[in-house]
Amino acid sequence: MKRVRINLEQIAELSNLALALHRAARGKRYRDQVSRFLQQAERNLNQLARDILDERMPYGDFRSFIIHDPKRRTIHAACFEDRIFHHAVMNQAGPTLERAMLPVSFACRPGLGVHRAADAVQRHIRRFDWYGKIDIDSYFACIDNGILLAILMRRFKGDAFEAQLQRILACYNTIPGKGLPIGSLTSQYFANYYLDGLDRLLDAMPQVRAHVRYMDDVVWWCDGGQQVKIVLQRVQEWLTEQRQLAIKPAWQIQKSKHGILFCGYRILPGVMGMSLRRKRRYQQRRRYWEHQYLQGLITPVQLQTAYAAVHAVTHGTDSEGWRKMNLLQHPAPVV
Repeated sequence: MKRVRINLEQIAELSNLALALHRAARGKRYRDQVSRFLQQAERNLNQLARDILDERMPYGDFRSFIIHDPKRRTIHAACFEDRIFHHAVMNQAGPTLERAMLPVSFACRPGLGVHRAADAVQRHIRRFDWYGKIDIDSYFACIDNGILLAILMRRFKGDAFEAQLQRILACYNTIPGKGLPIGSLTSQYFANYYLDGLDRLLDAMPQVRAHVRYMDDVVWWCDGGQQVKIVLQRVQEWLTEQRQLAIKPAWQIQKSKHGILFCGYRILPGVMGMSLRRKRRYQQRRRYWEHQYLQGLITPVQLQTAYAAVHAVTHGTDSEGWRKMNLLQHPAPVV
């Protein structure tokens, strides 16, 4: 695959910035930072274009907050101007990375995502007897910026674009030269592509019958447990040598018939269930919106809309019986 040249003029092109603005503002037009930008969108986009060409982007302003989903994570949300800039960069670079990746990687890719990943896992546990499952210890925090830049520049060319990527990576570090901020669009793309080499390693190993990756959650299938162990050892070596990453100690080697927890689903050969984490999220969000309604803060129509969003976490699962039991235990308010 030939390297693709990207220059700053392509990123700063007003049509590209207008598309980036549309994508960055989607669903957020009434937030203060977004509405202020939109009030003088043309002037602000022209200023953004000048700053890109003058090599002043990104600004690197983050708003940090903590979520528990269920484990504690620190999210670093970029300012709105930087979010537009990130979209402008990925408008140009995203299609190249998309074409370069294998179809076994499901995170942050058009037409794929978590539901498709879960479906693929269920197909494979029906076909193959044993699986191994890993995830990476402190993945985003441990990504090496130098290695990331080198593998990105295998797909792109242009000194100006390489310098621009360096500026993006320099905006945030957990320790010098390490880490990507969770919450940025560029981080999602770059972190996903960082393990493309692992996909290719697994794809080339004769013991591996199939594998699925969702960001840093990886599962592969073999015909026997010993083969799974051989693959696990090779994966550990590759991650250490090639990406300076470590596997969390809670890796798994298991028979497929016992099922697997993956991306919030409890997946068995004949059942697509919800994990405890996903059930807890459903209950919390449902109770939150019902409390808002009982306090008079939202209308019945808004409550129905909220219910639709809450039910989205059960999409694709065999959860009707559990949801009925949940309603019996915690009846919904009369609307």
